[in-house]
Amino acid sequence: MFTGIVEELGKIRDIRKGPRSAQLVVEAQKVLTDVKLGDSIAVNGVCLTVVEFTKDYFVADIMDETLQRTALAQVYRGSYVNLERALRMGDRLGGHIVSGHVDEVGTIKGQKKVDIAVITEIACSPALLRYVIPKGSIAIDGISLTVVEVLDQSFTVSLIPHTAGETTLGIKKKGDLVNLEGDMLVKYVERLLSVPSPLDSSKRKAGAGKLTKEFLMEQGY
Repeated sequence: MFTGIVEELGKIRDIRKGPRSAQLVVEAQKVLTDVKLGDSIAVNGVCLTVVEFTKDYFVADIMDETLQRTALAQVYRGSYVNLERALRMGDRLGGHIVSGHVDEVGTIKGQKKVDIAVITEIACSPALLRYVIPKGSIAIDGISLTVVEVLDQSFTVSLIPHTAGETTLGIKKKGDLVNLEGDMLVKYVERLLSVPSPLDSSKRKAGAGKLTKEFLMEQGY
């Protein structure tokens, strides 16, 4: 699990390509201070396992499924990536719960400067958009961000100068691809409301598909 608070920008030192896989060699500093073999590091929001490391870089395997479903297939030698170590129990949760399992790849549709902020519009599918709500959370390239507005085929987020300066979103531009992960809590709520529970089948069947204020209060929300 991660929080979506990027610790540092890493740099792709090398990409070792196999027939249907790849290895990323990522230059880093902060995330390597306590790294061990088998540790998880989020790279642009994708949970990867450290299989080799030195004091200057780490190596992670990428399977074909990951290459097909994320924007990591687009990185190249010299490109920058967002890095975050896995959450430790007792740490402050500055962002939101992020699994590192990307739902889909979105596209930066536009960017607009508003005072100190940059409003960034991200195009995505209706399937993902159903989990996006105004003032809710979403992970973009592993960055925990708050949704400003939800549109028909896209949504917007606002980047403060710190976020723009410390993450890849500050250097990406219109047309670039980004990894998107919807809010896990919203997915669990949807699952609970749509699947009858064997522990309380009568009550669950009566409430399935009927999301009301009273029903949510009964469930403790």
